[in-house]
Amino acid sequence: MSEPAVVAGLAREVTSGLRTADLEDFYRDLHRHPELSFEEHRTAARLAARLRAAGYEVTEGVGRTGVVGVLADGDGPVVWLRGDMDALPVREATGLAYASTVEGVMHACGHDLHVTWLAGAAEALAAARGTWSGTLVVVGQPAEEAGGGAAAMVADGVHERFPRPDVVLGQHVAPGLAGFYPHTPGLTLSASDDVEVVVHGVGGHGSRPESAVDPLVTAAYVVTRLQTVVSREVAARDSVVLTVGRFHAGTKPNIIPAEARLSLNLRTQDPRVRERVLAVIRRVVEGECRAAGCPAPPGITVVPGCPVTVNDPALDEEIAAVHRELFGAHTVFDFGQAMGSEDFSLLAPGGVPYDYWYVTSTPAGVWEAAPGGELAEKLAGVPGNHSPLFAPDLSVVVPGVQTLVSAALSRLT
Repeated sequence: MSEPAVVAGLAREVTSGLRTADLEDFYRDLHRHPELSFEEHRTAARLAARLRAAGYEVTEGVGRTGVVGVLADGDGPVVWLRGDMDALPVREATGLAYASTVEGVMHACGHDLHVTWLAGAAEALAAARGTWSGTLVVVGQPAEEAGGGAAAMVADGVHERFPRPDVVLGQHVAPGLAGFYPHTPGLTLSASDDVEVVVHGVGGHGSRPESAVDPLVTAAYVVTRLQTVVSREVAARDSVVLTVGRFHAGTKPNIIPAEARLSLNLRTQDPRVRERVLAVIRRVVEGECRAAGCPAPPGITVVPGCPVTVNDPALDEEIAAVHRELFGAHTVFDFGQAMGSEDFSLLAPGGVPYDYWYVTSTPAGVWEAAPGGELAEKLAGVPGNHSPLFAPDLSVVVPGVQTLVSAALSRLT
């Protein structure tokens, strides 16, 4: 580790030759051709090609569609840089000249920008060999949106097949006036679980509801009752979000279906609170089904998603200090704990410190036009991640490369 000013100065030197137009073209191309989770074949191939051209030893197909590039330059620590690659099933509405060409699929979370930053940082650090010492491992991760990409890479032996990390580093594009780099030491992102519910009824004709057991009505009561879980069964000091995101039942207006299906998403920050809320969900669903006289107990399946993301405080402060030197002290602030979730931490084996920060990307004109004067009000008024209007400003392409480069150099120098 070197002094922040020294690292920042080296990062400026290392990134001074960035081909901005090329990186912007690369980003536009990725944005035009989004791919869903575990389908990132074209994206992975494009990243792999750039890594090979820069001198990395590249392995494709890790965890199905993941990419890993390794570049060793003398003795020293092993630093992993991670970027996720998948898009979302969202129909783009930005009107951009380089909007998605894939119907119903869009890079609405900015992973195209993550891949661009990752490629740019990998190329800049490769070109600067001799100014740093250690091993750089570049990870293009699939399926972050599906929640299984990091786990798939781990199951495929990413920690055994490649140099084991001493630190793992990552970042995410976020709404907010472009030009800021929020850092949060400790807990920064929440755990996420999905719960699949099947309510079993007795199907029948819509004209004779007395001969059926309507699972749609029962499921509707479940949805309504679940709205009280957070407000009445969770302490005010605990942060929990429970969302019913999907409700499927029936095929025609005059048919009472035999079953209804619900999909829930739970966000928590404490494992004890998580277990309590999952138990309450089970109690509510089972209770409503018993009250309705359902012919069989409901199916309730918990699908674990992402664990909490807890930045190593010392590592986060170290990298935040470098970013302050690089971009100005006013550009780095504590973003606070968020209810969003990430599988990034799974790439750090037990005990290995990791850090995950943000790069804000809202164009100045969009930010200024948003209503309100406070940060929270402004954030609520601009397109955020997963919005069909999400369109990061191209001005963040180079700074996003510099954040990764400087973070890596904080340990490689």
